[in-house]
Amino acid sequence: MKLLRYGPRGAEKPGILDGEGRIRDLSGIVGDIAGEVLVHLDRLAALDPETLPLVEGNPRLGACVGGTGKFMCIGLNYADHAAESGLKVPPEPVLFLKANSAICGPDDPIIIPRGSVKTDWEVELAVVIGKPAKYVTEAEAMDHVAGYCVVNDVSERSYQAERAGQWTKGKSCDNFGQTGPWLVTKDEVPDPQALDMWLTVDGRTMQQGSTRTMVYGVAFLVSYLSQFFTLHPGDIISTGTPPGVGLGMKPPRYLKPGEVVELGIEGLGRQRQLCVADG
Repeated sequence: MKLLRYGPRGAEKPGILDGEGRIRDLSGIVGDIAGEVLVHLDRLAALDPETLPLVEGNPRLGACVGGTGKFMCIGLNYADHAAESGLKVPPEPVLFLKANSAICGPDDPIIIPRGSVKTDWEVELAVVIGKPAKYVTEAEAMDHVAGYCVVNDVSERSYQAERAGQWTKGKSCDNFGQTGPWLVTKDEVPDPQALDMWLTVDGRTMQQGSTRTMVYGVAFLVSYLSQFFTLHPGDIISTGTPPGVGLGMKPPRYLKPGEVVELGIEGLGRQRQLCVADG
């Protein structure tokens, strides 16, 4: 299934794609793509989308999952990206949290913060938790995954690395977490470690990679994180980015207002964002 949320920001309705890629309204069945709905996805799988109301036009898409309690990100999880950043592959996953207020729809604009000169892009595979997970083994981990989606882990590098403190403030500005377009359930993704991914800026290819080169895979990350805290339905794990970010270019190259970022992952859809200045 490809599940989604559509409509004005803050008032999104749940939806599902039918066999022809059209949006069907799920609001008569569930309140949101969130919480217990993710625990019982089999109930949605039993539906025939063709029997649901057709959504006309091209509504805005919101983040494909609601009620997210934790937006977890894994840093330096591609060896070649670590190298371009001038950093070593970590002996354990590098975890940081992105503020939930950064979460937005897949085509919502990238808002370049006031005074920013180093706003950067990162195409990432995200894992959406479907069942609570605590102290799970790697062998059990996939039982707790609802599905996958695309995330643009937008980053302000000077806030992230040149100001005192940790990475959070460089990762959490408004609209720094485009999520979607769809939550693709895990039955449609036989191997999350074999997905091609890409990102362009104004049509120029910047990132072209594959989840094959991840250091720590999906099952390991779910198990690993569950040793520290309970993972809840709707929690998001963004699993890192391949090389090709602006920081790694010589000289570095960052986003400017008016530029267009497009990105996607095989089978998970694509995003398109206009860069705009904040204020």
